[in-house]
Amino acid sequence: MEMSAFNFMAAVLYESWQLFLQSAPYMLFGLLIGGLLKVFLSADYVAKHLGRGRFSSVVKASVLGIPIPLCSCGVLPAAASLKKQGANKGATAAFLISTPESGVDSISITYALLDPVMTIARPVSAFVSAMVAGIGINVFLKQEKRDDKHSLPAMESSCDCPGTCSTVLQNKAPQGLSSKVKEGLQYAAIDIWGDLAGWFFIGLLAAGLITVLIPDEAIAAYLGGGLGSMLLMLCLGIPLYICATASTPIAAAFILKGVSPGTALVFLLVGPATNVTSLSVLFGILGKKATAFYLIAMAIVAVVCGLLLDLIYFSFGISAAAVVSSNIDVLPASVTMIATIILLLLSIRPLAEIVKTSISSVTS
Repeated sequence: MEMSAFNFMAAVLYESWQLFLQSAPYMLFGLLIGGLLKVFLSADYVAKHLGRGRFSSVVKASVLGIPIPLCSCGVLPAAASLKKQGANKGATAAFLISTPESGVDSISITYALLDPVMTIARPVSAFVSAMVAGIGINVFLKQEKRDDKHSLPAMESSCDCPGTCSTVLQNKAPQGLSSKVKEGLQYAAIDIWGDLAGWFFIGLLAAGLITVLIPDEAIAAYLGGGLGSMLLMLCLGIPLYICATASTPIAAAFILKGVSPGTALVFLLVGPATNVTSLSVLFGILGKKATAFYLIAMAIVAVVCGLLLDLIYFSFGISAAAVVSSNIDVLPASVTMIATIILLLLSIRPLAEIVKTSISSVTS
C-alpha cells in the first residue's frame, strides 16, 4: 500500500523524535564535559607538548583530540594554531584526525544510540588512525622541509560556527573555580551546542528518512558487511560533510537496516574526519604529500578497524541491530523528558540563527 505524503512525513518525524528522546540525556552530559574541558585546558600547555619528538608528540596530540568536541571544519583553525605554535606535521595530522572522529559529546550519544562495544571501538579506532597517520608522516616524510611556524595565515573557521571552532584552544580560562564552571556551562550551552545543533537535527532527520525510505533488503545487499561494503562506505563518507555527533543517529539507522557494525564504524570515522571543502585547507596546513598520506592512512585504518569490529561481533554472537533497538527506555522516562525539554530550549537560539541566516541568503 502506497504511503501518502503526510503519512510519510509523520513516519520520518516519529522515527527522528524517538532518536532525539533517546539521545538527549547523553548529549547534555557530553556538552557539560566539553564545556568544562574548554575552560580547564591550557592552550600554552597543549602547544608546547606537540612540537618535540616524532612519536611522543603524536601520542599526545592523538590523546588530546579524543575528548575535544570539534567538527571537521572547526578543527582546522585549531590545528593551524597548534602548527603555528610549533607542533610538527605528524602531531598536527594526528590532532586533525582524532578530534573530529571523536569527542565527549559523540561518545555519549554513541552509548545512547548504539552499544558499549561501539562506544569503545569508536575512540580507540580514532586514536589508532591518528597514531598511524601522525607517526607515518613524521617518519616517512621527515625529509620534507618544515614550514615556518609563522608562515601559515591566520585562519578562521570554514563553517558558520559561532565560537566553538575558533576558540577552543585559544581563550584563556577565567580565574576561580566557580567562574570556570560558569564559563564552561555557558560555553557548552551557547558555543558548542550552537555549533552542533543544526547538524545534529539534520542527522536525526536523515536517520528518520533512512529508516522509513530505504528498504532493508537494499541496505543489506550492498552494505551488509565485508571489504566491498566498507570500500563503498569510504566513497560515501570521505567527501561528505558531517560532524561526529550528527553521524551517530545515521549510523544507528544504518545498523537497524542491516548494515554491519564494522561498515557503520567506517562511516563514523571517515565521515567526520574529512570533507571535500576542507582539502584545500589541509594542503596549506600539512602540504600535499602529508595530506595524501593523511587520507590514505585514515582510510586504511578505518577499513581494518571495521573488519576487526565485525569479527568481534561475529565471534561473540552479538547482534548489533538487536542491541541498538533495545536501547530505548534505558533511562527513566522522567529523566529523558527533562533532558529533552532542556535540549529543545537550548536549541531555540541556534536554530533561529540558522533560519535567519538562510532567509538572509535567499533574499540578498
